[in-house]
Amino acid sequence: MLQTIDWHARAKSVRLPNRPFIDGQYVDSVSNETFPCVYPGDGRLLTQVASCNEADVDKAVRSARNAFNAGVWSRMAPVDRRRIMLRFAELILANREELALLETLNVGKPIANAFNGDVVSAANCIAWYAEAIDKVYGEVAATAHEMTTLVVREPLGVVAAVVPWNYPMSMAAWKLGPALATGNSVVLKPAEQSPFTALKFGELAVEAGLPPGVLNVVPGLGHIAGKALGLHMDVDCVGFTGSTEVGKYFMQYSGQSNIKRIGLELGGKSPQVVLADCDDLDAAAAGVAAGIFANTGQVCNAGSRLIVDEKVRDALFEKIAAQAKSFTPGDPLDATTRMGSLVTEEQMDRVLGYIDAGRAEGATTLIGGSRVRVETGGFYIEPTIFDRVRNDMTIAREEIFGPVLAAITVNGFDEAMEVANDTIYGLAGAVWTGSVKNAHRAAKAIKAGVVWVNCFDRGSMAAPFGGFKQSGFGRDKSLHAMDKYTDLKAMWFAH
Repeated sequence: MLQTIDWHARAKSVRLPNRPFIDGQYVDSVSNETFPCVYPGDGRLLTQVASCNEADVDKAVRSARNAFNAGVWSRMAPVDRRRIMLRFAELILANREELALLETLNVGKPIANAFNGDVVSAANCIAWYAEAIDKVYGEVAATAHEMTTLVVREPLGVVAAVVPWNYPMSMAAWKLGPALATGNSVVLKPAEQSPFTALKFGELAVEAGLPPGVLNVVPGLGHIAGKALGLHMDVDCVGFTGSTEVGKYFMQYSGQSNIKRIGLELGGKSPQVVLADCDDLDAAAAGVAAGIFANTGQVCNAGSRLIVDEKVRDALFEKIAAQAKSFTPGDPLDATTRMGSLVTEEQMDRVLGYIDAGRAEGATTLIGGSRVRVETGGFYIEPTIFDRVRNDMTIAREEIFGPVLAAITVNGFDEAMEVANDTIYGLAGAVWTGSVKNAHRAAKAIKAGVVWVNCFDRGSMAAPFGGFKQSGFGRDKSLHAMDKYTDLKAMWFAH
């Protein structure tokens, strides 16, 4: 189906949402200020998007608060909320082609990935939480005979969801699903690089039956609109996915305002550990390559550090280099492309700067290391692997967010675990081994919120996702995500 569609032709006619969505409709921004939206596949300007400021944010928050206080969603019967959210998920799938195209135009990811991955993932997430609405119960506490004590979950009120540009639809759904399912109103702030699908989500949610004001979408710059949400006295919670640096700002904003609840899913420098007893180097090589080159390396849990035992180092490198060839950057609107562009020229330059730093600090470039497809005007970097990396080098310490793998050679299990944990991050990690004993030892030893054994980047809505250390706290996905958006109330009845 994908290859029967002329995506370039469709791109010329698709409507590009570029105004805030507040109180159930698209509206003009208060300031009338805009920012440019550029297609990273060729660098051309797509449109100007409304740049919401403090006044726009306040308008959206008031709409969300009014809807919450009116009870049109927060006190709606769970079975009715379930029905509307399921319809929302259905509409996401019904608009699959348009949403996939909007995503690719915004961020330069391959249209096949957007169509088969991001849209489906978002719809599945919304549907999963819809199904959970009338299946999550309160408690009756064990108290004295003359008392009855009920423990119930209540929605927080107004939730600000601030999401990144690498997986705009999926990350939005990870916040919207549990926040809406638990009865909150939401103000969604997409990254300025990727506003289109978030704005379309607002439109589809109202079409599904979500009352006006329950979901508002404010495009804008992080240091203006994002900060305004973080400091707003009538926002009860911020769910943020993005960099550790910005996550720390939201912690500060909470303390400077109303001690709002904060949930953070932040950066990572995830280790892929290949032990000497790995008995399937082909699988390991495929997992390592996909773990750093998928989505052009713009993944929070990207396996950006390869920690490999010297006994299997040479054989593994040969196999990874062969796998990397299938990630040759190509036209994002070509259905056969497996790796697209980086999201912006700024991000491309940032990644190239890290590549220069790796060379300057003594690492060896095994493959790649250059910008490619320059003639297109787009922002492309070829898959890059550095060897002879020390764990104190910049490329091993800092999150690059690009297709750059830093390979560190170790000797034995203990050194591998020591290097794996020698990082400020703790989002994810993986170990490749043929030993059941070492699999369990490593899974326990790696300090991260997610550990994969003989696989990488597997996920399910049934399992929580989130980090340790400076990768944040709180969990997306699973029923545990509902904890962020609710408060527990104990009600005591004497009789």
